[in-house]
Amino acid sequence: MDERLKFVARLLEGEKMAPLCREFGISRKTGYKIFNRYKDCGLEGLSDRSRRPYRHANQLPFQLETLIVSLKQDRPNWGAPKIRERLRRLYPDIHTPAISTVHAVLDRHGLVKRRRRRRYKAKGTSLSRPKQPNELWCADYKGEFMLADRRYCYPLTITDFASRYLIACDALSTTKEIYAFSVFERAFREFGMPGAIRTDNGVPFASPNSLFGLSKLSVWWLRLGIDIERIKPGSPQQNGRHERMHLTLKQETTKPAAGNFLQQQGKFDDFIECYNNERPHQGIDMKCPTDLYAPSDRPYRGLPELEYPFHDKTITVTCCGRICYNQQKVNLSTVFAGQKIGIKEVEDRIWLVSFMQYDLGYFDHQTCRLEPVENPFDAKVLPMSSV
Repeated sequence: MDERLKFVARLLEGEKMAPLCREFGISRKTGYKIFNRYKDCGLEGLSDRSRRPYRHANQLPFQLETLIVSLKQDRPNWGAPKIRERLRRLYPDIHTPAISTVHAVLDRHGLVKRRRRRRYKAKGTSLSRPKQPNELWCADYKGEFMLADRRYCYPLTITDFASRYLIACDALSTTKEIYAFSVFERAFREFGMPGAIRTDNGVPFASPNSLFGLSKLSVWWLRLGIDIERIKPGSPQQNGRHERMHLTLKQETTKPAAGNFLQQQGKFDDFIECYNNERPHQGIDMKCPTDLYAPSDRPYRGLPELEYPFHDKTITVTCCGRICYNQQKVNLSTVFAGQKIGIKEVEDRIWLVSFMQYDLGYFDHQTCRLEPVENPFDAKVLPMSSV
């Protein structure tokens, strides 16, 4: 306002408009606008004016907004669709706003209860104690350590539960699942496939933000017919045999650490040879793991084709983790991206979603949101619904 006041004062003293506008760095159009506003409104005309529009094209009349709020207060358990329909019946002559507009009004007045999405909380699964090789493998990352070249190494290890046979110990630069895939695929090709794999609840074996804590790696295991076993959070003793191997691995291969990844992998390979073929184990009557272990009789042949003959339709999950069905988009999880799932209508406009023999949840045509069933990967696995 001070600049405008100086500008007008000098005009009133007789100075010309054009040179004065050049001095203040404004156009003559703006200069005349300021001067005319002063002549119309006096000093008040020189203050900043609100840039808020006089009216909003899509704004509801306040009387209608008040009515919506009043209906909600009378019927606190009603949502926007019911309130809109009530409004349409009571006042058929006025234009009824959209459901989204009614919801926005209620939200603006703090009358919408926001449901907190249930976050998956890891609990662990039932754990088996098999006696035969390849019925259960155990996998984990040994704690990271720094190599001499100042890079961190994350060893991914796999052992057979019954025989203690060390199947793999790979020096990796990260825990990203893409590298874990290659390690497990190589192990499957060389030793066959186990009946189950036991891990903790960390990445990449599990994902805290996905449906039932699954990850792309664990979904791949399920596709191969490998069951999932997870220990309880904070209970490494439930994978005690594997953790004991990690202690020996640390003592014999990381003190001191090698100069780079190739040299460290060489130390791991030497350890595997000694651990499996030379080192006696008290837990197996001082035998060596190679005395008890034999490759699995389940060869790895890639992923089998998925079929759902008892469902209404088979759908491939999109890359963004959605189910597109009847022009509806239902969020599932990105861990199922590219996987085929089965859809079956179990009640009027209510559909069941299944992956392999596991039921995942239900969705309806209104909310288009998956409501998960009880976790099928908890203490017991639930069979596919027969509804």
